[in-house]
Amino acid sequence: MKRTLLLALLLVISGCTSTYTKMTLSQPSTVLQRGKTVAIATPDDGFYETKQYRGSGQSTAQAARAAFAKFAAQTSVLPECKVLACLKETSAVGSDYLVVPEILHWEDRNTEWSGIKDKLEIKLSVYDAKTGKELAATVLAGKSKWMTFGGDHPQDLLQEPIDAYVATLF
Repeated sequence: MKRTLLLALLLVISGCTSTYTKMTLSQPSTVLQRGKTVAIATPDDGFYETKQYRGSGQSTAQAARAAFAKFAAQTSVLPECKVLACLKETSAVGSDYLVVPEILHWEDRNTEWSGIKDKLEIKLSVYDAKTGKELAATVLAGKSKWMTFGGDHPQDLLQEPIDAYVATLF
């Protein structure tokens, strides 16, 4: 009886937390300097199968901005830029670091009804603005908690892993 109760308690507790993973694509080649300027591209909106999630690209860029703002003198999101080449050609020229987020997977489910978790996967690349050299790149993934009590969404999974990753860069 105690085992059954303990197992049930563990299942409930594990269903109450979101989970995150990080896959490093390129190790940070240097520690980023605090107090510099950062320009951030706005990725294309995410999609799952045939459904596109409008505003998800802007949400991703804003989450990156919030994370970098803790360490940078100035951050800017450029909605017209999706890729590194655009950042290099625009007003981001005066920036010290260029950040290119990319949504790889964005899946919003009715978790509370279906039991299928929301999923998110973001690639985040950081470049030196002067040389164009990639300084760091990672893929961050998250899954929502199983017991959402009203519905979480993939954008609710953005800030925590991005904050944690950006903090390791400085």
